[in-house]
Amino acid sequence: MTAELVRGQNHPLPQTRLEIRISAGNPIVAGATLGDERGTVHGAEWVAHPASPQLAGIEVPKQAAADHRLAVDLDAMPGHIHRVTVLLALPAGVGGPARFGVMAAPFVAVTGLDGTEIAGYTITDLDSESAVTALELYRRQGAWKVRAVGQGYAGGLAAMLHDQGLAEAADLAARINEAVARGMARSVAQPPPRPEGDGRVRTAAAGGGAAPAPASGGADPVPADGGADPAPAQPQTPSQQPPGAPVPGGPVNYEHPGRRTAAPPTPAPAAPPAAPGQPAQPVAGDASGWTMDERLYNQVWGMFEDLARTAAAYRSAVDFAESRMEQELDRVLSDPRTRVGPAADSARAEARAKHADLVERARAALDRDLVQLTAEAEVVEPALPPAYARWDSPVWQAYQVPMEIPMALRVGDLHLPEGTGLRIPMLVRLPLERGLWIDAGRSGGFDEGPADSGELRRLAADAAVAIAARLLAVYPAGEIAVHVIDPAGSAAGSFAPLVGSGALAEPPAAGAQGVSSVLAALTRRVDLVQMAVRSGATDALPPDLNTAEQLLIVHDFPHGFDDRGVTQLRYLADEGPAVGVHLMMVADREDARAYGPVLDPLWRSLLRLTPVADDHLADPWVGHAWTYEPSMVPRGSRVLDQVLGEAGRAAKALKAARARPSYGN
Repeated sequence: MTAELVRGQNHPLPQTRLEIRISAGNPIVAGATLGDERGTVHGAEWVAHPASPQLAGIEVPKQAAADHRLAVDLDAMPGHIHRVTVLLALPAGVGGPARFGVMAAPFVAVTGLDGTEIAGYTITDLDSESAVTALELYRRQGAWKVRAVGQGYAGGLAAMLHDQGLAEAADLAARINEAVARGMARSVAQPPPRPEGDGRVRTAAAGGGAAPAPASGGADPVPADGGADPAPAQPQTPSQQPPGAPVPGGPVNYEHPGRRTAAPPTPAPAAPPAAPGQPAQPVAGDASGWTMDERLYNQVWGMFEDLARTAAAYRSAVDFAESRMEQELDRVLSDPRTRVGPAADSARAEARAKHADLVERARAALDRDLVQLTAEAEVVEPALPPAYARWDSPVWQAYQVPMEIPMALRVGDLHLPEGTGLRIPMLVRLPLERGLWIDAGRSGGFDEGPADSGELRRLAADAAVAIAARLLAVYPAGEIAVHVIDPAGSAAGSFAPLVGSGALAEPPAAGAQGVSSVLAALTRRVDLVQMAVRSGATDALPPDLNTAEQLLIVHDFPHGFDDRGVTQLRYLADEGPAVGVHLMMVADREDARAYGPVLDPLWRSLLRLTPVADDHLADPWVGHAWTYEPSMVPRGSRVLDQVLGEAGRAAKALKAARARPSYGN
């Protein structure tokens, strides 16, 4: 029976291999400290945090997320450790709430490896605190217990660590915040919440024989009996707040005003009945949503999560099998009586046979899940609308300029090594809440693609044009304007489709004067809209101000930029998305080294994409490194010219209609 704890209450732990599951409405940082009999933390090496997620007996997540799992093996704790304290903190300097008081109360649960909840604690009565000691596991007379703590700290991580006796608390807090900022910069955005009762979720539990999903892609603790099969994964509690949802004091929500985000009362399409013992046949749009586009969007996110978790379960099972084999072999070698001879050979063979059996069963469970996900992808992909579809999809043949802004945009595909044939569309929400950085250099460590830097830059510009063209295609006519800064004109060939179709608001800006002019105009727009929104006087905006969303593509940065231009660019990246000005940079970070760390906040605020396949993105559940492939127009295809031409004609027709004089009665 689950114990619902209140602050200060304790409860015995019936087992020593556990999971600690955390659910919050916004991304938070999770960590743990190890303390002696008095609870004192004697050094940074006694703290498990995103920059150093593994200590003896505990593993914590590597990045901020709304849901976490911490793996705990109390038997593996050193003898001098008597207390494990679970810490939660709001990520600093990356946007979002600055205090727990404006969020839903975080919930923390201690569970067994099979997902059975042992004790739960809802952390209430938080206000100005930005860090909180959630609970502690402590050793008393040879047994372990859990105690609900709920102690908040307005001074954040540094104050919390200092309170536990850590001398270098401020330095460690800074390192943690730095690691979290880097992790959030490479992470795919937090997914939308899954409504309660959404039955399409298929985790590794469906396949059986897989270990629980790790907190950060590493190994989970072994089963409590040391020899049982790894336990099935359990789905996490869904987030209570969709990504980008406004919080008090947060940025303005610039979402389409007519978009509903709540789950509809009507059910999604039902799958055909499956044969007994067989998985249900996949159906496109079987997730929750008000429209087919919304259901497909949520279904793609569900496939993304399912693949992340089933791969995590497989990796964890393999890690467990290898760990158990090593332990059994160590026992054989440590005993002089069994070190050599037939008994030793038999023990080694038995250990290797157990390892092979566990790995084989884990692979079979993974293969079953991959078959099911692949079948679903084959059904979903042809049903995707233009905003979500590949450029070679037949849906573009009947393309028409839409009347409404879609929920999201496809910017590429994602896959994992365990299932390279299974591609998951990478969808980003619209309007863009985060700018994009198309990497034009090798600073990210490309493993594939051309060796010539000039070819990489051309591919990066082509990738930017493909994304901009898709934005122009899926927005209603006149609802988005695209500006290009190309100081040296070095990407004229890549930008030719945009120029030739008339899709650009004006020709690409060249030279220092062109850079200054475009930045000044967009900075003025951000200032005016911000003032109008804050004062509630949006009807007082100048009549010549284009209220459509604006996309600025900056090519070959920092060529043509002075210090003022760099400052304006950072301002647009920080303040622009909330008022409809979005940034896409095509740049190589090596070219901007002269600015030093002043540009680090800019790079981190953008979502890094690459013009060739690269494994740099992380999912928000278990932190796998996913291989990203850009969504490029097939060589020789005319789809880009066709789509841009149609969008350009619609924009010109709208402009002409607005220019005609209107006559009253």
